[in-house]
Amino acid sequence: MRILIAGALGALAMFLWTSIAHVATPLATAGFSKMQNEAVVLNAMKQGVGAAQGLYFFPWVDPDDPKMMEKSAALMKTNPAGLLIYTPPGTRVSMTPMLIEEFVKELAQSLIVAFLLSMVAIAGYFQRVLFVTLIGAFAVLGTDVSYWIWYGFPLSYTLAAMTIELVGAFAAGLVIAWWMGRRRSFIRSAV
Repeated sequence: MRILIAGALGALAMFLWTSIAHVATPLATAGFSKMQNEAVVLNAMKQGVGAAQGLYFFPWVDPDDPKMMEKSAALMKTNPAGLLIYTPPGTRVSMTPMLIEEFVKELAQSLIVAFLLSMVAIAGYFQRVLFVTLIGAFAVLGTDVSYWIWYGFPLSYTLAAMTIELVGAFAAGLVIAWWMGRRRSFIRSAV
């Protein structure tokens, strides 16, 4: 029960921080740019991609092609390259499902880290906060930095995303470390 409560409190702290970060700070829009001739590009996407929601890499070369690397390099010399996350019109109209999914993700993260914290002997409050924050840092380095390295995500976007996630881990760490340390402190003071 202690882990469940710690995880729920950590998720609430993370959700509160990420909500503030996305609504009240410039972190949410860092690295994004306005597309030139957006109407032309949007029309081309509707025609070229259609109704198939997905993640598209371009220029495309079949990964099973034995000369994939050579063909890809040749195409990138004369064509733009990138990733396209495509959602057809009308697919995501309401923010509510996304907010619920985000909270569930943060609850899963907080439950995992509360479970890990319960398995180690870390007496000090700030050491427990650091433990949780470092787990967050491990995750951030494994995803956001790789997207910058391999897919060309803008550095400003990467740094903003890292900041949001690291502060979220720290916020979760503050409450998880407090809750997980309460029982130990109570037992020590009763003895």
